[in-house]
Amino acid sequence: MAIKMQNKVDTTFSATSMSDLVFLLLIFFMLTSTMVSPNAINLVLPKSTADKQLVAKNIEVYINKDLEYFVNPEGSNAQAIPYESLLSALEEAAAQDNSEMKSIILRADKSVPVENVVALMDVLNQLNESYPEEERYKMVLATEAK
Repeated sequence: MAIKMQNKVDTTFSATSMSDLVFLLLIFFMLTSTMVSPNAINLVLPKSTADKQLVAKNIEVYINKDLEYFVNPEGSNAQAIPYESLLSALEEAAAQDNSEMKSIILRADKSVPVENVVALMDVLNQLNESYPEEERYKMVLATEAK
């Protein structure tokens, strides 16, 4: 009498648990990516009721509460720019800017005095003197939604 072994290998694969794992990872990364702050410089922006958001990123200028200026900062290793060399930093950023909407986004802490914002507008006017009327930069003040 021959004894038969019943050890057959199942060749089917169930992908149900794999899809559950993929969806859990997707949810995890969606939640954690919203918690990452895009601004490397800690600012408290003034509040506004306007709900319009700019999609295009042109030139960004930050003024923090210590009245330090930053032009297009790159993460946490951003270097403060003294006011005297702000015009040359803006000219360099404008030379690299190839967007259609010519604007400079000002992100100033709400404790920054108005005279510092006006001083930045003066630098912007100096920058615009070298451009024709239709290619001049406009300043946009960034605010936080209420």
